[in-house]
Amino acid sequence: MPKLQNKSFPIKPHIHVPYDSVDRYLQFIKKEELNLEIYFGSRTCDYLTKDDIVNLKNKLDYNPELTIHAPFMDLSPGAVDLRVREVTVKRFSEVLNFAKILRPKVVVFHSGYDKWKYDGRVDIWLEGSLETWRLINKRAADMGVRIAIENIFEDEPENLRLLAKEMDSKNFGLCFDTGHFNLFSKLPLMKWLKKIKPYIVELHLHDNSKYADHHRAIGDGDFDFATLFRKIKGTDCVYTIEAHTIENVRKSMERLKEYHKLPF
Repeated sequence: MPKLQNKSFPIKPHIHVPYDSVDRYLQFIKKEELNLEIYFGSRTCDYLTKDDIVNLKNKLDYNPELTIHAPFMDLSPGAVDLRVREVTVKRFSEVLNFAKILRPKVVVFHSGYDKWKYDGRVDIWLEGSLETWRLINKRAADMGVRIAIENIFEDEPENLRLLAKEMDSKNFGLCFDTGHFNLFSKLPLMKWLKKIKPYIVELHLHDNSKYADHHRAIGDGDFDFATLFRKIKGTDCVYTIEAHTIENVRKSMERLKEYHKLPF
């Protein structure tokens, strides 16, 4: 069986894998020489040492491209409560310590915006967010690592567009997540892309049927991938597959080739 990533496939997607699952899938990862997005959860961050990260880098001895997905549970980069933001910055800074060793292209963070929690006050969320991201982005930029903020509960893209615009940094952009869009958006895809396309530095690619965050293979739900890939063509961004099984990773890779009309 040919490798999933080969010379006839110019797009080299990253495959999302939690740090705690790397050893479980390591044989498959190395055989296929996959580029990876490694997710570090908060509890994992609590026990990891510098030696653990160096050991991880040594395991991935085929020199893959890497991205990192930062912790997000309970964290709030735009929090009104300064103490909460301080904890969030501390956790994010721990991830940048890992990035200093792993040298990923991008570190993905969640936006933390929920219109119900902020009573629709994007300005309040934006004020705290800018303070957080200016600190984090400065350190990341000094390492040559880009920052991408991912849509989660957003039902429209204006808060993310405002954040990226106000940050005004080539090192700082957005990660468009197809599954989250499919679940929560009240606006059509074209309106999202019109607002955020200039800021997209990464795509999270997975599918669902608009009632749960299933992380299915591309094409196994009802997200409009054909429109996305047509409109995003020519954009310099990382493609990351967030399917949660090897079977769905394989299926997603093959369907990417179909969407881009590439030879097998």
